[in-house]
Amino acid sequence: MLDVFNRRINYMRVSITDRCNLRCFYCRGVSDFSFIDHSEILTYEEFLHLARLALKLGVDRFRLTGGEPLVRKGVAWFISQINSLPGVKDVSLTTNGILLERYIGELKEAGLRRINISLDTLDRHKYQKITGYDGLSQVLSGLQRTIEAGFNPVKVNTVILKDFNDDRESLSRFINLAFKLPVHLRFIELMEFSPVKGLFVSATEIFKKLKDNRLIEETELEPVFVEGSGPAAHYYQLPGMKGSFGFIAPYSHHFCGACNRLRLTADGQLRTCLFSTRSYDIKEVLRRGIGDEEIIALLKKALGEKPASWREADGQMNGKGLRNVGG
Repeated sequence: MLDVFNRRINYMRVSITDRCNLRCFYCRGVSDFSFIDHSEILTYEEFLHLARLALKLGVDRFRLTGGEPLVRKGVAWFISQINSLPGVKDVSLTTNGILLERYIGELKEAGLRRINISLDTLDRHKYQKITGYDGLSQVLSGLQRTIEAGFNPVKVNTVILKDFNDDRESLSRFINLAFKLPVHLRFIELMEFSPVKGLFVSATEIFKKLKDNRLIEETELEPVFVEGSGPAAHYYQLPGMKGSFGFIAPYSHHFCGACNRLRLTADGQLRTCLFSTRSYDIKEVLRRGIGDEEIIALLKKALGEKPASWREADGQMNGKGLRNVGG
């Protein structure tokens, strides 16, 4: 399935819930307790229906996200059902890790192979300040169990926040983690959608901090390949590392020219770009029950309108009177 810019679209990120068991201050406003009504969230059967249709169009890789996907009951069963669909090449999961230790056996049995764990600090007090919950030990236990269970690759997503976790001690702990464990760190630029402003740090700044603090030697860096479903990250290894580290820089070094993804929200809205407010109401068409042809037609229409880059999508946002995307 090619879009109008000849990009092969074969990857769909599926948010199966908007609920989360953490309250990260840069994700939702401190007083924002609004969630989608349960009746508006797609059922697992509806998600599977859409996955079957997406497979017909060439989408064969699926990543489950949230909110926090492990708070939704039956997620292991759902993963097993997606894995059983003919033509599926990869199913992966992004989680905050709080419930990993509890469910890792079920996830493995369901056929899951790859897990990304969101973890912004290795300092207990900072973790509690970011998330509102004293749960770092649970995440680290879940991370260890994930490695022991044979998941590969295991990636750690770290959003860098200015004057919070961009100091030498914080960065050093993460680099050391890649020496101790076979994990692949991804330092990520903060999305400007955050309700808290002034925290953005570019990937270029992060790289410079790593060099200036002598945490890495640029001459010793070796580019490495880490399995994934998208073009977002570039990884490097230092001598002796069991894992690697890399950067996801949607603003400063965007990867739009190789973008291969679609996004489906928990309430059935399809988006072709994270930075665009334009969405396509797949749920409305699905629940009208008028046949798969119209759903496929809507998927194709969305694909035909996928923007060339985040700057074009940014223009769509500005045209609707919304904020500029910084960086």
